[in-house]
Amino acid sequence: MPAAPSQRSALIVIVLVAMTAAVYWQTGDHPFFLVDDGEYVQENPVVLEGLTLRGVDWAFTSFHAANWHPLAWISHMADVEVFGPDPGRHHLVNVLIHGLNALLLFLVLHGMTGAPWRSALVAALFAVHPLHVESVAWVAERKDLLCAFFGFLTIGAYTRYVRKPAVGRYAALLLSYVLCLLSKPMLVTLPVLLLLLDYWPLGRLFPTDCPRTARASGWLLPRVVEKIPLFLLSAASCILTLVAQGSAGAVTSLTRFPLGLRVGNAVVSYAGYLLGAVWPSPLAVYYPFPAGGIPAWKVAGACASLAVATLMVFLRGRNRPWLVTGWLWYLGALVPVIGLVQVGEQAMVDRYTYLPLIGLFLVIAWEGGEVLPGWRFRRQALGIAAAAILAVLSAAAWVQVGYWTNSTTLIRHTLSVTRDNWMAWNVLGIFHGREGRHSEAVDCFREGLRINPDVPELWRNLGIAYAFRKDTPRAIDALRQAVRRNPDYRDAWLRMGRLYAASGRFGEAVGCFRESVRIRPADAAAWTDLGNAYDDLGRPDEAITSYHQALRIDPGLVIAWQNLGAALAKAGKREDAMAVYVRLRQIAPEEARWLLARIESGR
Repeated sequence: MPAAPSQRSALIVIVLVAMTAAVYWQTGDHPFFLVDDGEYVQENPVVLEGLTLRGVDWAFTSFHAANWHPLAWISHMADVEVFGPDPGRHHLVNVLIHGLNALLLFLVLHGMTGAPWRSALVAALFAVHPLHVESVAWVAERKDLLCAFFGFLTIGAYTRYVRKPAVGRYAALLLSYVLCLLSKPMLVTLPVLLLLLDYWPLGRLFPTDCPRTARASGWLLPRVVEKIPLFLLSAASCILTLVAQGSAGAVTSLTRFPLGLRVGNAVVSYAGYLLGAVWPSPLAVYYPFPAGGIPAWKVAGACASLAVATLMVFLRGRNRPWLVTGWLWYLGALVPVIGLVQVGEQAMVDRYTYLPLIGLFLVIAWEGGEVLPGWRFRRQALGIAAAAILAVLSAAAWVQVGYWTNSTTLIRHTLSVTRDNWMAWNVLGIFHGREGRHSEAVDCFREGLRINPDVPELWRNLGIAYAFRKDTPRAIDALRQAVRRNPDYRDAWLRMGRLYAASGRFGEAVGCFRESVRIRPADAAAWTDLGNAYDDLGRPDEAITSYHQALRIDPGLVIAWQNLGAALAKAGKREDAMAVYVRLRQIAPEEARWLLARIESGR
């Protein structure tokens, strides 16, 4: 006797929860990953305060980590408020949100299509596919999960609005999309994706009862017009994201990655993600650009594969509309992260597939449901095949999650499954440096530079490692190599200036600090360093000007107040120095009291 719809849905929900937990529950014993998790949680003083009004204000007004995603920050603050800095609980919140995403995906698809088992298969593939491990097992990728959560709510709200248009329902649609974009701007293409859903499964784009000649003019335009508010929200999110990434220097220049290389890599990445969806092994946390560029044959092969796939989709899509929606969803959802606007040094990133793969899962579930028509044991055969595929993917994902046991294990795995991966050597060197193993860090950075000697970050990190080994000449030389390859590398200029200053070479230090403040004029600490160097050179007027500039930027910078007072006193401006210390008394009374006593005594 067939199960009632409510019992069937309950069974599907239970199975989805069990599959997700079986794969990801092990993350509850994992530590933070030393890349990004520190910046997002472990070493972020604002987040570590928990959920506060100051923190919420910071989340909405800061471009920290080269992004603007306030809901992601607030989510991390809430975790700290409830659980403290325990990494296991933060991981399990990620697992919880991922499980909810799988359930929402099932409910949304089922509501749109009325096909419970095919919708369940899409949700199950989403829940256990190994390419999604990075988004779930990495605490800093909470933004991926929240973006998907509110994205699915947006699609659900859109479906409700389509079925019964009303102002309240459209307001709910807008609100959920705002929350989606506040989590991460990954779904800036959602208005276009909703047009795909209008085509199939909602059947609103070209209704079958509408004459063919009237379909485009009579139906397409209204569907676009009703989404104008969504397009405007998307555009605003794109602008904010570009400003945030540009202000932090995260957008890679065309000099570093020319447009032709980006287009070639985009095509190869589309094909690579497609291959990874079908055969997700081996997976790594970093995939750098090949040091010698992308071979022409690889770009040509990827172009041909994508062209053939697209042609087949449109040839067969007349009677199988899910092919068009699924394939274009995959292509369209990847556009924001395909690398035409390059952020960072990576060629591909597994976590970028978290939402785009849904399109391919739609194709698999609906196309698979059409095979073996008329066969008596068709349903049983398809069920066994689906269960086998999900079992294999779950096992592969479980193994992949195991590599996230700790940072070193993950990076060494990446090195074992990739070739010439200078990014992984760079990260492994950073890990060794944090553990105080600076000689091993030097070896890692040098290995990365052997693979690709043109990466400024590797030279910068090599310089830092040499500095910790007290090898100042080599440290300065490495930092000089970094700024030679990137003249706007502010941190390298700043570190080099401090090394020159510590060596007593104050003239060279001034040159470095001036470059640093040229690149980032709003850096109060760098202006203070510049003032110190001028002071050591015996140029008090320029030192005083630099300290004043630092304090205009950050009036609470105690060291700048102290050094300004000292410079004024040294220049014979005793009354001005005392006035500075009187102002300092408002923010650092103990230091100010001691300095005032000292200047009054004539010392």
